[in-house]
Amino acid sequence: MGAARLALRHENKVLFWKLCGSGTGHGFTPRPNWGVWAIMAVWPDEETARQAIDQSPVWARWRKRAVEDWTVFLRPISARGSWAGVNPFLPDGEDGGDQTGPLAALTRASVRPSRVLRFWSRVPDIQSMIGSDPNVALKIGIGEVPLLHQVTFSIWPDAEAMAKFARGNGPHGRAIRAVRDGQWFSEELYARFRVCGSSGQWDGGNPLAHLHSEKDAA
Repeated sequence: MGAARLALRHENKVLFWKLCGSGTGHGFTPRPNWGVWAIMAVWPDEETARQAIDQSPVWARWRKRAVEDWTVFLRPISARGSWAGVNPFLPDGEDGGDQTGPLAALTRASVRPSRVLRFWSRVPDIQSMIGSDPNVALKIGIGEVPLLHQVTFSIWPDAEAMAKFARGNGPHGRAIRAVRDGQWFSEELYARFRVCGSSGQWDGGNPLAHLHSEKDAA
């Protein structure tokens, strides 16, 4: 991971990047999973992204060491907040904000040290809820710094399924209200993406396969 950090600084087409570890279970725990790692990168366009992931020495080295690898290509629809002082996911407006079809949601937060225990006390309920949701195609918790800098990432069949989980009086909705009332985060970013495609495999298959099947059947 340290070597990738040095190499990514010389990727002249990448606009923004972060290297992240993951948690155990569905990823939403403070205990690290030493077998799953993530590179989050922003590129000028999808063609540049696909070319870089196919040819970049960084990705080539990670693939060589991996049992399997999976990449999902996303286009931002909406984003608010900041990550390391900037918003890297500004929508390009090409699709007019259309939110039909599979969507991905990303939440990134820097947790105030004084709120860490309260934050992680909410996580088990949210993990249980998202883990049992039949609609979510992929869910993972990743982070730059254990306990303090956290990212949740999930993929849903449509905006309705995503909104149903995120809102209401369930564990996630109550956690959001607690965050607002208690000012748990020193920095936060919420982004929504259109899923453009993927390559490779995750747990022996493509997490998006059943979403495409449902779309074709409809």
